[in-house]
Amino acid sequence: MLRAMIATLVLMALDPAMTFAEEQSSAQAPITVTDIAGRQVTVNAPVKRILLGEGRQLYLIASLETEDPLARIVAWRNDLIEADPATYAQYLQAFPRLATLPAFVGKENGLIDIESTIVQKPDVVLLNLEAMSANEDVKYIEKLAELKIPVLYIDFRHYPLKNTEPTIRLLGKIMGRENRAEEIIAFRHQAMARVTDVLARVEPQRPRVFVERIGGYADDCCLSFGAENFGKYVELAGGHNIGSDLLPSTFGQLNPEQVIAADPEQVVVTSADWEAYVPGGKWIPLGPGADPKVTRKKLEWFTTRSAYTGIAAQKTRNFHGIWHQFYNSPYEFIAVQQLAKWFHPDLFADLDPDATFAEYHRRFLPIPYRPGYAVSLSDSAN
Repeated sequence: MLRAMIATLVLMALDPAMTFAEEQSSAQAPITVTDIAGRQVTVNAPVKRILLGEGRQLYLIASLETEDPLARIVAWRNDLIEADPATYAQYLQAFPRLATLPAFVGKENGLIDIESTIVQKPDVVLLNLEAMSANEDVKYIEKLAELKIPVLYIDFRHYPLKNTEPTIRLLGKIMGRENRAEEIIAFRHQAMARVTDVLARVEPQRPRVFVERIGGYADDCCLSFGAENFGKYVELAGGHNIGSDLLPSTFGQLNPEQVIAADPEQVVVTSADWEAYVPGGKWIPLGPGADPKVTRKKLEWFTTRSAYTGIAAQKTRNFHGIWHQFYNSPYEFIAVQQLAKWFHPDLFADLDPDATFAEYHRRFLPIPYRPGYAVSLSDSAN
């Protein structure tokens, strides 16, 4: 016993960063947590081997584990590579071994290959809430449970304003980063309050807003959001989301006649660099480092869509493009700030969403901030 204590003290002398607390925190012990689906799940924490059921879950993992976000990830789905290539390039430059991280293909609401999962021996598998139905059909959770591999459901997409912060707390708990999780949540509250407090005080008239979802990804018109996700962001930013009146769920589609009849005063197009999915498409390559001349030119095309013929926004050029991944990340407070600035430029003249996102990067992410997440044709935004 004495010899072991002396050995530990020698190691601490050689590495001052090592502490008894760190030794203790690295030791795993079973804890029971409640995931976003309301399931009680026991995991060995802090988890050391995480399998990401969606690559974009890295946005949060990196916020909680900034020094080396790959330290605990054993495999991931390849969607970040294809859906957000600019961010992937940033992480690849900072962490070159990302290129060798085992990756698998699949859809947002689909299954993960169970054999590949078993090979990685994860402490936990993180799945999106919308994959729950498919997993129940094939007893995926039960099969992994027999091998003592727990699954947790998280959500940034369907009810982000309700589920993002519980998701942050859940991952903070299983990773042993609870204090860090609370710091992120406090930052989010402060950023959101810079919009909601002003609107509560002033109560301005709300412009009618149509959000075109995944603009340029498909030729169909007009995909949009109901009362959740970007639909909720619009309301928090002081607008009235047209989709909330007509769509019963988070995601849906209106016909062009419905859009024209609603006569939106503002049109917001969510888009991104989707060259991997739609080579040479009408999408707007928004994201870190996007060229504003290119994004503005591509946004111009949307003003010519037949669904917008004669609407108020076409006459005033209140057309805006915003990074689609705000719909599926812990960064939606940036989208709310940006929308508020477009809808109420006088009220939010001093609000700078770029500065807010840059500060978040400095405090919580291992990559530098690069602007390029939004573009606008309106004179007030310029």
